[in-house]
Amino acid sequence: MKGIAGPNENLVKVLFILCMVLCILGYVSSPVALVGGFLFSFFLGHPFLTLNSKAVNWLLKIAVVGLGFGMNLKETLAAGEDGFILTVFSISITLILGYFLGRLLKMNRKSSHLISSGTAICGGSAIAAVSPVINASEKDISISLGVIFLLNSIALIIFPPLGHLLGLSQNQFGLWCAIAIHDTSSVVGAAYTFGEEALKVATTVKLARALWIIPLSLLSVFIFKGKGKSVKVPYFIFLFILAIIMNSYLAIPNVITINITAISKSLLVLTLFLIGAGLSIDKIKSAGWKPMILGFSLWVFISVGALMAILSL
Repeated sequence: MKGIAGPNENLVKVLFILCMVLCILGYVSSPVALVGGFLFSFFLGHPFLTLNSKAVNWLLKIAVVGLGFGMNLKETLAAGEDGFILTVFSISITLILGYFLGRLLKMNRKSSHLISSGTAICGGSAIAAVSPVINASEKDISISLGVIFLLNSIALIIFPPLGHLLGLSQNQFGLWCAIAIHDTSSVVGAAYTFGEEALKVATTVKLARALWIIPLSLLSVFIFKGKGKSVKVPYFIFLFILAIIMNSYLAIPNVITINITAISKSLLVLTLFLIGAGLSIDKIKSAGWKPMILGFSLWVFISVGALMAILSL
C-alpha cells in the first residue's frame, strides 16, 4: 500500500472523506464501494488506516442492528427455521473437510483451523473469536484473515449476478448468501444488491449462524487444550433481535423505521468501502498458496453444496 506524504496528504484525506459521503448518500453500490475502497488505498494510500478496523467493527454492528427495525418477528423466525438444518450440516462438514484438507496440504494446524472456522461460520468474526482460545500467532491470524477477506470480496461481486443467472428467488438467494459467504458484511452487501426480501433472509440466517461461534470456540478449547481462555459472545446479535421485537410489537411510526433501515443500508455501503480500503496486496500475498487453496476449496464446496441443497428444497 502506498503511503501519503507532503502537501498531498490533506488532499487525500478530503478525497477519502468525499468517497465516504458518496457511500452514505447512496451514490455507490455495495460491490463498487468494496472495489473502490481497495483501489483508493492502493493508489493513494489510506489516510485513516489506524482507525479503519475499529470503524468497520462498530459501523457493521450499528448497521445490522438498524436493519432489525425493518423486519417482522414471525417472518424472521420462519427464515431462521429454513436455514437451521443447512447451517448445522454446512458448519459440521466444512470443519471436518477443512481438517483433512489441511493435513493433506501439510499446513500449520492452527492456520487451517482458523480458515475452516472462518469459512464455516462468519469469517473474520469467527477467526477473532477462536484465535485467543487456541493461542494462534499473529502470523496465523493475518494469513487466515487475508484468505477470508479476499474470498469475501470476490463473493460480494459475483454472487448477485450468479443469483440472477441461476434464476434464484429472493428467499433462495438470501439463504445461499448466508450459508456460502463468510463475513456478515459481505453477506448483507450481496443480499442488499439482490433485493429487499433477500436482505431480510440473509441477515437473519447469517446472524443465527454467527451464534455458533460460541460452541465452536468451546470445541476449539477442547481440541487445542487451551485453559483459562474466555469465549467472546457476539452481543450485538441480541440487540438485532431486540430491534426486530420492537418493530413487531411496538407502535413505532413507519417514517421512523423506514429512515432507520435506510440509514443502516447506507452505513453498510460505507462499511464495505472501509473494508476494501483496509485490504492490501501485502495482506493477500502473506497468505501463501496452501492457505489460499484450502480457503478456496472450502468456499467452493460450501457454495456449490448449499446451492444444490437450496434448489432441492
